[in-house]
Amino acid sequence: MVFDEDGSLDPFLKFLLYAVLALAIGKMLWQWLTEDVSRWITVDLWNLMAEHPWWTGLTVIGALALLMLVGKVVSFFFGAHTYVGSYDGFVATSDDEPDPDVLTFTMKQLSAMSPTGFEQACTDLLARDGFCGPRRVGGAGDLGVDVTARDHEDRLLILQCKQYTNPVGSGHMQKFNGTARPHHRADLPIMIALNGFTDPAIQFAQHHQLILMGRPELKRWAHGQHLYDVLGIQSTTH
Repeated sequence: MVFDEDGSLDPFLKFLLYAVLALAIGKMLWQWLTEDVSRWITVDLWNLMAEHPWWTGLTVIGALALLMLVGKVVSFFFGAHTYVGSYDGFVATSDDEPDPDVLTFTMKQLSAMSPTGFEQACTDLLARDGFCGPRRVGGAGDLGVDVTARDHEDRLLILQCKQYTNPVGSGHMQKFNGTARPHHRADLPIMIALNGFTDPAIQFAQHHQLILMGRPELKRWAHGQHLYDVLGIQSTTH
């Protein structure tokens, strides 16, 4: 496919385009360097450095400082975003054309986040959907809970957010099942997996009535659809 699921150019094709452009520029630079610059560096510049060593050192230090400053400026304006909290201005664009006034994320943004950032993004999506008191609690000793919230019927949602590269297996599902209801008294235990679940995990979840949100469902939720609409959960207040 030429474009990925978020509507951007396929990474492999983008790499090829950049590679061709880099080769063309590299060839031009090589011709320029070998014909003109090499003599200037090996003869003229060397003589200048030998005659003025102190000025040469100060010039090099100044150039390095300038490069660092330019790098920070470029990183600020064009670098990747690290999502660490609620930010209403962080709105994603996608082929689904979400409402620009609604908090949304692309799948690429969710994939690029840290595990903590991914949990916080899920927390903020719950807040967007109007859930009460959404809170990120994930961390050491969380006993299978990353995010908690309540709906307007006072039902407790317990979310575990897995940003794994591979599908989540049944082992994680068994641990979640052992704490979500018995320990945390969850009314709606929800497991979110960025890259889906294995078949044994899906079968286990169905048997124990655990709610799963795989990649397709996560994409719809992240692009602006209400959580209950995505998961098919009935609510008298939504």
